Amino acid sequence: MIMKEIKFYKTSSGKSPVEDFLDSLSSKEAQKVTWVLSLIEDMESVSTKFYKKLSNCDDIIEIRAQIGKNNFRLLGFEYQGTFVILTNGFKKKDQKVPKSEISLAQKRKDEYLTRGE
Repeated sequence: MIMKEIKFYKTSSGKSPVEDFLDSLSSKEAQKVTWVLSLIEDMESVSTKFYKKLSNCDDIIEIRAQIGKNNFRLLGFEYQGTFVILTNGFKKKDQKVPKSEISLAQKRKDEYLTRGE
């Protein structure tokens, strides 16, 4: 895996759902999530503990951060082999990633690709 640059998806009105999600976290939680993001940007290979492709999800990737008992997830997709575009973030409560979050990531991925940024 080549090192990747992380970008945040923006809606057509210019909002960034991932930035809004990060802003909603405590400073400690946000620091941990940001640390995981920097790992992904800086390391050639990243443990699946932090970064993996979801199966049966049209190449949606999941970035994972854990603080104590709290699990945070960012979803997105790889773009042109060098970027990771993050589409949404949420606090995970169960083993499975909610289908609604996966659908949202796929919808935003399609929008992003359609706009051809």
